[in-house]
Amino acid sequence: MSFLSSSSTFPCKTTISAENEVEAQKLANNYKFGFRKWKSHVTERPFQDRSEIVKELYSELNVIKPNTAGSLFTCGNVLYVVLFGWWISLVYLLTSMLMFMTIIGIPHGKLCLRLAGYFLWPFGKAIQKSGCVRLCVFLSQGQASVCVWMLLGYPPLAAAHCVLCLISWLLVFTIPVAKLSFRTLGSILLMAPEQVHICSSTSGDGTILCCYHAVNIYYYKYTVDGINVFAVNLLPLVIVSLIIGYVDQGNHFVSSEVKFATAISSIIPLSYYIGMGIASISAQSNFAVGAVVNATFGSITELTFYITALLRGRRLGNKCLEEIVKAALTGTLLGCILFIPGICMIIGGLKHREQRFNSRSAGVSCSLLFISIGGVFAPTLFSKAYGNLVCEDCSNSSENNGSNGTCCDFPPRALFTLFLFHRPLVYTVSVLLPVSYIIGLLFTLKTHSHIYDIHVGEEHALGHLGPVVHWSRWRALLILIVATVLMSACSDLITEHIQPILTHPGISQYFIGVTVLAMVPEIPELVNGIQFALQNNISLSLEVGSCIAIQVCMIQIPILILFNAVYDVGFVLIFSDLHLWASIFSVILVNYIFMDGKSDYFQGTALVVVYLILLALYFFAPSPAGC
Repeated sequence: MSFLSSSSTFPCKTTISAENEVEAQKLANNYKFGFRKWKSHVTERPFQDRSEIVKELYSELNVIKPNTAGSLFTCGNVLYVVLFGWWISLVYLLTSMLMFMTIIGIPHGKLCLRLAGYFLWPFGKAIQKSGCVRLCVFLSQGQASVCVWMLLGYPPLAAAHCVLCLISWLLVFTIPVAKLSFRTLGSILLMAPEQVHICSSTSGDGTILCCYHAVNIYYYKYTVDGINVFAVNLLPLVIVSLIIGYVDQGNHFVSSEVKFATAISSIIPLSYYIGMGIASISAQSNFAVGAVVNATFGSITELTFYITALLRGRRLGNKCLEEIVKAALTGTLLGCILFIPGICMIIGGLKHREQRFNSRSAGVSCSLLFISIGGVFAPTLFSKAYGNLVCEDCSNSSENNGSNGTCCDFPPRALFTLFLFHRPLVYTVSVLLPVSYIIGLLFTLKTHSHIYDIHVGEEHALGHLGPVVHWSRWRALLILIVATVLMSACSDLITEHIQPILTHPGISQYFIGVTVLAMVPEIPELVNGIQFALQNNISLSLEVGSCIAIQVCMIQIPILILFNAVYDVGFVLIFSDLHLWASIFSVILVNYIFMDGKSDYFQGTALVVVYLILLALYFFAPSPAGC
């Protein structure tokens, strides 16, 4: 896969080459407005075409490597001894003593002694077999020593290796240790003792196991069925959060703070699975299906939390949850406009010095951002401008009525007058914003698609006629539905257990909304943006944040308004002054930086610093009304 592009003020020509037509379609979708940007592959890559670093990640640890003796004493191997080697070796020593005490288990006791020395420092040593006599053969012969081994020796070692596998797998970078342990548990410990030989790794005849390094920093690229290993490891957290959240409803065993932390962390893997499902369906479908899937499921992560919070706030009569939703909406805007592009510019600039992007396409995104911000905050500006006029009319008329000249004399009439004009304005905005989104789709994808000038290379047509997708369309759709249901359950737990966090005296509720609740669901998008920037494809990195921000304003907020019209949850589209001016200033700043079609780490630093300044404002701001 490669990207060849040139950028200036003129349209940018980008040529895409991929292993197959499905990958090419996914890469082309990344450049389409309204489509979720996705870095990971949706099809299996030919193993022979991958780099030697990636091939090493999937090694079975049974290959002898010559001339590696001098590179075995590394920090990672020493860390293995500190974290794992000493105690797994101790377990083998204790098991060996137990087997010697049984007399008939002495052969296995000797094996445990040898393995104790091996696991204390397994690097550069090879475990080889001769004859391949498995334990089941000895069982069929009725040997008593094997029965003693299976009853007394194997169980504690199996438990120790299971713990070792679990810990080393969860740490990701120590996955070679997990492979080492799993191979020992499933193969070596089930062989006859005399068939197991431990020697220096000089010859490869009959090698079962040979490990040289316990740590490999490139394991962040490791995937299981196309799913990144971090997403795989975080998936059990979803089950744990649901169990402790719904079983221990009285907080007898787990506090609300822990439940909130596990529930909000569960959003990360679920967001990843939703993104993978959207990308898989879009890559295997036509434009219309892809656009519908991206429009419906693209905002499902945020909408499930917003609607759940509004429903709970309505049920409990807690206006604070409505303010938290508004803070989360604003935090998503600020994070996607400032933080995500800023971080990508910094990381990409440090590696590539200066990166170029299509300023014309970036200008389209900035224009839509201006429209979005103007539409979303129009009711807020209206209430501030004409709310004061109503109060002035109150004050002027009160002189003739003999009152004290304050607005408090006529609050019902003043508020009712403002409300009559505010609600139609909100509905008008909620119609115009989606219409603008559709016009943006037509402009960028149909009438003016030459702005992006995407060309798909023909390399994939020459081979790999039958690409193997990780997820078929029906499997991806099923995963999308399941992930959405789980997302709703986790959102319910978040809103249920957020109250102790909100009542903390040292943290502003604004700050919680614009940081944790806003940015945690966007972590997979941030990772995608960083990966694009490292590949010198800063255009997609910038589009990642812009796409989310535009969808927040043009899809998510109109849906919330529609939901409130159908089922009144008290959602009023009036934001605080801090939300208003922070959002307007951020859009103006981004439009200025995107103007020249170039990016470097200094521009990225400017965006991130402004974002941190705004976070400081939210941190020290007083709590919103109703909290």
